Amino acid sequence: MISRLLVANRGEIACRVFRTCRDLGVSTVAVYSDADAGALHVREADAAVRLPGAAPSETYLRGDLIVKAALAAGADAVHPGYGFLSENADFARAVIDAGLVWIGPPPAAIEAMASKTRAKELLGIEPLDPARVTESDLPVLVKAAAGGGGRGMRIVRELPDLEGELESASAEAASAFGDGEVFVEPYVEDGRHVEVQLLCDAHGTVWALGTRDCSLQRRHQKVIEEAPAPGLPATLEASLLDTAVRAAKAVGYVGAGTVEFLVADGRAHFLEMNTRLQVEHPVTEEVYGVDLVALQLAVAEGAKLPPETPAPRGHAIEARLYAEDPARGWAPQTGALRLFDVPGGVRLDTGYASGDAIGVHYDPMIAKLTVHAPTRDGAVRKLARALERTRIHGPVTNRDLLVASLRHPEYATADRLDTGFYDRNLPALTTAPGGGELAAVAAALAAASARRGRFGGGWRNLRSQDETRTYGGTGGDHEVRYRPTRDGGYEVTAPEGVRVVAAAPDRVSLETAGVVRHFDVTAYEDGTVHVGGHRLTARPRFTDPREQTAPGSLLAPMPGTVVRVADGLAVGDAVTAGQPLLWLEAMKMEHRVTAPASGTLTALHAAPGRQVEVGALLAVVQTEERPEAQS
Repeated sequence: MISRLLVANRGEIACRVFRTCRDLGVSTVAVYSDADAGALHVREADAAVRLPGAAPSETYLRGDLIVKAALAAGADAVHPGYGFLSENADFARAVIDAGLVWIGPPPAAIEAMASKTRAKELLGIEPLDPARVTESDLPVLVKAAAGGGGRGMRIVRELPDLEGELESASAEAASAFGDGEVFVEPYVEDGRHVEVQLLCDAHGTVWALGTRDCSLQRRHQKVIEEAPAPGLPATLEASLLDTAVRAAKAVGYVGAGTVEFLVADGRAHFLEMNTRLQVEHPVTEEVYGVDLVALQLAVAEGAKLPPETPAPRGHAIEARLYAEDPARGWAPQTGALRLFDVPGGVRLDTGYASGDAIGVHYDPMIAKLTVHAPTRDGAVRKLARALERTRIHGPVTNRDLLVASLRHPEYATADRLDTGFYDRNLPALTTAPGGGELAAVAAALAAASARRGRFGGGWRNLRSQDETRTYGGTGGDHEVRYRPTRDGGYEVTAPEGVRVVAAAPDRVSLETAGVVRHFDVTAYEDGTVHVGGHRLTARPRFTDPREQTAPGSLLAPMPGTVVRVADGLAVGDAVTAGQPLLWLEAMKMEHRVTAPASGTLTALHAAPGRQVEVGALLAVVQTEERPEAQS
């Protein structure tokens, strides 16, 4: 029997495994990097062991250090979570050789399936030879052989881009998974991403726990997942389940695993088998009424699964809440998560709590919110409303995008579920939500009430000029003008048509067109104001001249590390618009920084290994000046 378990991972998955361990009476051990010293998974564990350093390659990818940590803490089992070393056969062997229980499939099964190239070979599917790719093969997908989560993946539509994308994908895969192997395969445009959840014991029983649809993705990383996959023909669904079971039996699989497919034109194309627990496993748990982590532990202890797979019930949907700005190329965000509060009736899987900091070293996912309902329509409505009511104070997130995605007709009706959803709809989905103007009014009046409470003051016989405050938000800047009234309240003069019902530093009630709306307001010292679901920034009256930058300046769009500079790039070089100049790594993803226009590189402040903060000056491109027309 397992009595003490170490989770060789961090954040949300570590907290999720610990939750099951508490229910089972199993004590827990966390490992942590220096960047995670105060993280939630460390606080929730019964014991924790430091892995010196911050980068994944120094810490969570060091299997030798993790095995030593397990032995030092007296653990008798290791759960790998997902990502990092979860599909590393050498790590699995090291755990077993140390006399510890490995919560996962046999190393031989990992070797057979964890590498996408070897998995395809096992099923008779040959990848493309990069040296022989021609124009007729395009588009193609460059893909990391190990790992997942969209890292080490590139779409190539122009043949001259292939070599550079192979190099970039390999570098990103090596950083994220410790394995830089990549391969090339045909890219199927706008297919559905459908997968099958498996659970197998060591006695030959294989459960196929239905399907999941994970088609809503950005950068090949899933955003919204659901179970069961809606609208699949019965024959196709049966074929997916059968293929998944045959793949598991072919390699003697034991434990939890997932077989992934791309469905297009009524056909299923095998993608890979993930020999681990998936991020989206909660939707399967909700539909089948099981705890997959508890079953993983039971199987590892030698238990037999019942011969019959549990019966499904209802529908479940999960949304991944990321610290990122979808309107700015999905740029990851960092900073203090000042408040994080999710309404009741929602399953929350997270590695963060109010007051925690979101750093630059790891994936920007804050949490997963999952709901279950008798029908898909009910689950869509329930999750969209829960996200609206979730209070998130801190970095910009994708919360508004998630709500808009769930309510978009293509998704809400399941008429068009495919991986091209965001390519088609992102501009409309990132349009600023309504209500920003009223939120700015509430912010201004809350600030006025707070000042009045501190300093006194109010209406005077000699009428003063209007007070003016400006707030910036996702919908642009909003100017608010108001004045105090004789009765101690306020009169709003701009925007028009707003009557103040009540105003306090933390709550404002406004009436427009006969409807009264209430706004909860929280202001922070840095000028950020959260009004309901709106994140606003108080604008200063005068622009600080120090904030001005020279034309052509390339500023870091996010905090991160410069990992590469274009070969041979030097000050004085001529560059063309869109030319890649350097690459930043932030939150385990590479981000390409390109020339904003054609011109001359007049400054280059970036160097590999340099840590930069958001807004740091990386380079300057002086644009080519056109001669004035002769009169």
